[in-house]
Amino acid sequence: MRVREAVFIREQGVPPEIERDEWDRRSDHALAFDRGGRAIGTGRLLPDGHIGRMAVLPEWRGRGIGGEILAALIARARERAMRRVVLNAQTHAAPFYARHGFVAFGDEFVEAGIPHVAMAREV
Repeated sequence: MRVREAVFIREQGVPPEIERDEWDRRSDHALAFDRGGRAIGTGRLLPDGHIGRMAVLPEWRGRGIGGEILAALIARARERAMRRVVLNAQTHAAPFYARHGFVAFGDEFVEAGIPHVAMAREV
């Protein structure tokens, strides 16, 4: 939660009541840690195959950590026999997800005041 609070609440201004939800307890989570054991990135996989809450601390971006977290979540979806995963990408992050095989569908929409696009890929 510390990573999500830093990225979504403090950096992006997402209201805390939107950031935290009932899905956290029911989801699989992937975490990345630095050598000192400090969490530096996170993401989650919901039971329905939705990937979300992908966040990497600013000082760790651009080092492949987000890609590793995403790969771990896709692998978990495969282990759970899911055939497809979906996510709502912040529009600026859509190229990142496209590099990992995700394809955009539908119209752009705003969530928590931030433009998003739905994306999916086969597992």
